[in-house]
Amino acid sequence: MVKVAAPMLSLEASGTIANSMTFSKWKGRPYVRTRVTPANPRTPKQMGIRAVMAFLARQWANLTDAEQSSWEVKAKQTNVSPFNAFAGTNAFEWRNGHYPSKNYPAARSSSPPSAPSVTVTGGQRQVVLSITKGTTAPSWGYSIHRSTQSGLTPSWTNAVALVAADVNGNATYLDTPLPAGTYYYVVKPFNEDGKDGAASAQQSATVT
Repeated sequence: MVKVAAPMLSLEASGTIANSMTFSKWKGRPYVRTRVTPANPRTPKQMGIRAVMAFLARQWANLTDAEQSSWEVKAKQTNVSPFNAFAGTNAFEWRNGHYPSKNYPAARSSSPPSAPSVTVTGGQRQVVLSITKGTTAPSWGYSIHRSTQSGLTPSWTNAVALVAADVNGNATYLDTPLPAGTYYYVVKPFNEDGKDGAASAQQSATVT
């Protein structure tokens, strides 16, 4: 990455030129880099990161003022907004095998939620997952993991979504669009402080 003071004969520049160079800004500093086109934009790792980032983006507005304020310290340390601190820190923790937390720092000290029961229903290009809480419901949500092979062990690299639990501790997820075939699913519950619980039994469904 090359930093520039006055790209394209101006004070700032943004966007891509000739499909070869991309101009932008980072923390107020302009830079230019070679344009990169992902060879496979839907690799398992990319999908796992997108799953947690989409969840965090949806959940930020639902945090209390106190929960959002807890991220201000981290934000000042890294010179970003509280939301970016919330999303970036939790995404980093996710890649290291931990679940996101509403507060900073993550306590992960709550009682782990029980394994949920899951019903999967296959259809045309889709699978519907109905998630029912176990004995102890999660205080935040569930991660949904998918594979085309049986024997699925849940990890961030095979997560396709994180969904918030409803007021009763249950959730529903529509997995679509999917090519025809058989898919295997495992669901894990997690609490607001990042504490995860036991995974569900593996379930499978056939898509036409």
